[in-house]
Amino acid sequence: MTDSFSCNIDNPARRNTYQSSNSSPQIAGTEKDKARFFDGRCKNPHLLCIGGEDHNLRIPFLLALRDRGYRVTAAGTGDPAPFIRHGIDFRPFRFDRFINPLADGSAVRALTRLIAEVRPHIAQSFDTKPNLLVPLAARRLPNVLAVRTINGLGQIYSSRSLTALTLRQIFPTLHRVAARSTALTIFQNRDDQVYFERHRMIGKGTSLLIPGSGVDIETFDRALLTGPSSNELRQQLKLDESEVVITVTRMTRQKGVPTLLAAAALVNKVRPGVRFLLVGPREGEGSSAITQAEIDRHAPYVIPVGKRSDIPALLDLADVFAFPTEYREGVPRVLLEAALANLPIVTTKMPGCTDVVRDRWSGFLVPPRNPRLLAARILDMLHDRESARVMGARAGQLVRMEFGLQLTVNRYAEAYAALMDRSAQIPSHGARDGTRHEISLQEAPS
Repeated sequence: MTDSFSCNIDNPARRNTYQSSNSSPQIAGTEKDKARFFDGRCKNPHLLCIGGEDHNLRIPFLLALRDRGYRVTAAGTGDPAPFIRHGIDFRPFRFDRFINPLADGSAVRALTRLIAEVRPHIAQSFDTKPNLLVPLAARRLPNVLAVRTINGLGQIYSSRSLTALTLRQIFPTLHRVAARSTALTIFQNRDDQVYFERHRMIGKGTSLLIPGSGVDIETFDRALLTGPSSNELRQQLKLDESEVVITVTRMTRQKGVPTLLAAAALVNKVRPGVRFLLVGPREGEGSSAITQAEIDRHAPYVIPVGKRSDIPALLDLADVFAFPTEYREGVPRVLLEAALANLPIVTTKMPGCTDVVRDRWSGFLVPPRNPRLLAARILDMLHDRESARVMGARAGQLVRMEFGLQLTVNRYAEAYAALMDRSAQIPSHGARDGTRHEISLQEAPS
């Protein structure tokens, strides 16, 4: 990495990093309750982190918090084995991913019991549904601070189906209900923060912007050094000397894979030697998954390799990273990893993507569902290698400066400490109107 980029990066993501609202969080309960809560045990605060199927991706985050003196417990719907291997206490927790009043009421009650059993100082949620359930469950537990991280707006704001459009109308109301018992809301990108502010979905708690989930830079760099060489992988995948455009994602329609396949066909007409490497799972993605037949129609220039564990090495052999997502994520982890590999990026003008890539400065941004422009920008990257190299280096430097795991964990730890300090000092007022409301998703107004 050259020093020439260090003073020139002027990305909106940097200017808006780690901003807070002026409102103060509250914790309900008597002064005696709070004295017990904010005693010497807070020198070793206990965090319960609750998420969904991919919760294991947050293990490095939890380990880094543990290194800073936190006791950490995880709960979610995913496989407990990775947590157990790292010595993290894991509690299984099941919920319906979709709006289901009966199941949601049961999930809130089960989560209340789980939080009461674990007795954390902070209940931290990630993902769309836990961000609604956790504050409702913590409302009944006066000594627990509920913190939610809005890591994207998910399928509700990505799909154009009638169900998604209907849920989009009630989504703000559900979050306003959850906000009543949320002490802190953390956003991963500015677009989502603006949306919540505009629709009054934050409530009286604090709001922070902490970009992304954090990428473990040291582990990524080490994997580049110790993983298989580009020559080995090219032989294994029968790529020979072909130029390679790589995509790492779940093989679903919301991730823009149909757009990518159409763009690949257009690139193939102009530059038939280019190979498109599709990395990621297709099975288990339900009705939104791309069919194998759709992929096979683009052989031999599209090569699906499924889920892989050697992502850094695969990124290292590629010439361009294409990410045509239509999905509203927080900050896509794969974009951060592609940038760490200094790989030129072509992605869409979607929230989160625009926090990593500035158009024509550190990559190319194209509208979603536009295969012709996606193909044109991929060809531009392949044609002008020097400009592509410079843009890739700029994106890499931005990620190393703003999205590293250690920096992200420091920001969370500071936010948690400030939250507990303020909550210990503020007199107890209970709910906004002086009463304690017991509201579940079943009772949320439509």
